Amino acid sequence: MASTYSQERIQTQVRVNSFIRSVYNWMAVGLALTGGVAWMVAGSETLLRLFLGNRLLFFGLIIAELVLVFTLSARVAKLRASTATAMFIIYAALNGITISSIFLIYTSSSIASTFFVCAATFVATSIYGMTTKKDLTSWGQFLFMGLIGIIVATLVNFFVQSSAVAMVVSYIGVIVFVGLTAYDTQKLKNMALTQPDGLEAGVVRKGAIMGALSLYLDFINLFLMLLQILGNRD
Repeated sequence: MASTYSQERIQTQVRVNSFIRSVYNWMAVGLALTGGVAWMVAGSETLLRLFLGNRLLFFGLIIAELVLVFTLSARVAKLRASTATAMFIIYAALNGITISSIFLIYTSSSIASTFFVCAATFVATSIYGMTTKKDLTSWGQFLFMGLIGIIVATLVNFFVQSSAVAMVVSYIGVIVFVGLTAYDTQKLKNMALTQPDGLEAGVVRKGAIMGALSLYLDFINLFLMLLQILGNRD
């Protein structure tokens, strides 16, 4: 009896580890693609003029990103695993185009140093979310409200163009996305623990893609907020 229970625990742990590893692998793929595309666009005057010099095309790309994220979130259960994966990859590539301007605004050294600060913060927070015994569910509503506040303040500041407001939003954003990283990590762990045995590979893949998208968004937004605070402008 004890041996059977021990075997079940081992199998569960193996399943959880496999799922979490898949999530982080896909997240890493997305980040690498975003970084590579951003660097390539920033290094080409032709691509810069095409994507950043054309406001209509630029905002079209942003709308396309939003459509991809909302479609993935709302319809992932009805999508094929390959389709969900392709949408995530396309989103990461488009995001690389839209954030490529950071290479024109900030020095390369400050982008690199901020990336490492962000990575270390993300890893530490993610480990906390994975290992803490505290239930972080109650954080969800607070963090969601904080996220809405950041979006509203950013939209308002788009017209006001206040550096003070931008800095305040950045500090609040760091707090919100650090919290979301821990919250999303624990949610993914709980999802992995409650997955039934024998679940179709396609269903597991879609869960991993959605998990990767959540953590990818947490990382990218945390990085951009930290860059506002720590970045040295050219």
